[in-house]
Amino acid sequence: MEQNDLDISGLSDAQQQALQQFVSVTDQQLEAALPVLRRSEWNVQIAVSRFFDGDSAVTSANDQVAPPAPAGASTRRPETLLNGSTTFPPRLPSSLRGITPAPRIVPQGNHRPPFILSLLLLPLNFIYRLIAKPLRLFSYLFPFLQRLLPSATLAHRGPTRPLTTATERRPLNPRDTAARFVREFEEEYGPSPIPFYDNGYAQALDLAKKELRFLLIILLSPEHDDTSSFIRNTLLSREVVDCITNPENKILVWAGTVQDSEAYQVSAALNCTKFPFAALIAHTPQVSSSAMSVVARVVGPTPPAAFVAKLREAINQHSESLNRARTVRESREAERSLREEQNSAYERSLAQDRERARERREAEAARIRAEREERERTEAQEKRERNLLQWKLWRARQLSAEPGAEDAEASTRVSIRMPSGERILRRFSSEAPVEEVYAFVECHDAPRDLADQASEAEKPHGYKHTYRFRLVSPLPRTVYEAETDVMVGACIKNNTNLVVEPLEDDEED
Repeated sequence: MEQNDLDISGLSDAQQQALQQFVSVTDQQLEAALPVLRRSEWNVQIAVSRFFDGDSAVTSANDQVAPPAPAGASTRRPETLLNGSTTFPPRLPSSLRGITPAPRIVPQGNHRPPFILSLLLLPLNFIYRLIAKPLRLFSYLFPFLQRLLPSATLAHRGPTRPLTTATERRPLNPRDTAARFVREFEEEYGPSPIPFYDNGYAQALDLAKKELRFLLIILLSPEHDDTSSFIRNTLLSREVVDCITNPENKILVWAGTVQDSEAYQVSAALNCTKFPFAALIAHTPQVSSSAMSVVARVVGPTPPAAFVAKLREAINQHSESLNRARTVRESREAERSLREEQNSAYERSLAQDRERARERREAEAARIRAEREERERTEAQEKRERNLLQWKLWRARQLSAEPGAEDAEASTRVSIRMPSGERILRRFSSEAPVEEVYAFVECHDAPRDLADQASEAEKPHGYKHTYRFRLVSPLPRTVYEAETDVMVGACIKNNTNLVVEPLEDDEED
């Protein structure tokens, strides 16, 4: 480019570098480039965009070439109400110079349209490929034509993907893509001593951030001439392998080929311009509590010693901050674990107190229930005894009088042996039911002092009496049931001996 007599020694190093980049891209003279860069606040990307959008011709009196400032003088203008506010980017500390934020790439899945829609769009797709491929090839061979032809045909915003689609690769998910890279790598160069991460870039970035490790990104291009020699002589050298696998360095390795979509997106996000490419990413707590930044770059073929030197320099520079972050995280984890243990102990103590309180409530409820049941049993027993006594008084009043000797033919004389051993002789009318004999035995032990109340006794309401004994004739053994429809003369002979046998509870049931 033709040099002018304009003195640019008064510009800073960053401004001179921006000026050279702008001139190399736009092929403009220094007099025309300086106003555009000043209006763009020395941002090359904004200046280039303005140039190609046609805004570079709009100048003002304030944009005219000013005489160069003396050497060493500051190029900043004081902020006043006349010249407006000017925002300058903050100056980073020397320890953060040269680092850039690490991009987070989430690969987009390739979604195919339905078969019928693909069939309908097949002619349009064929025509598009027929026109686009020659244009891309022409644009790749003659890149300077992108500034001359309309942007809709040849100019592509963003990085242009290399022509590496000689053999189409089937898109896979990040884990399968990583497994395919390792398989192809080992098929070409043998078993790999480098432990490549077996998942996607985003997962590797998250793991390095979680465990505060260094993430080494290795991007390869199979069509590059130096790829094979770089892998054999540098990447697989003993010096590089020892540095990567050293547990003290805490390096996590993720690699990929730009033939895969994810690796290509990573290369574009990292502004990779030459292959093979390696970048070291680490957590930078000086920037923010969650920042992941690119702390070192290795571009192009590099000897093993230089490769290791760059890695070690970046590791040594950022290990101290990572160690502090690990210490802080470990202390927080210890505090969290202590709080969890305290909370767990408190919950256990609270659960024990609740269990004891529950047991006390259950014991109290059981005691109250037992007392209530005992009280109900006692009341029921007392009621049964009252009803039995009332029934005996009432039934004793209902008993027929004993027939006299003159009625011997119309009566039956029986001898009843009581459970106490007492023997009772009595006559019963032959027309009386057998139940009359049972009632006589039941009422025999009624209290004598309550005999005067028998005339006033009534049958208990709702009470059904059950005889708790039976009358048995021993020889031959015959059981006489308390039946009301069977008469005494029909089943019991005269002068029969009857024995009163108490019934057991199971026999009653």
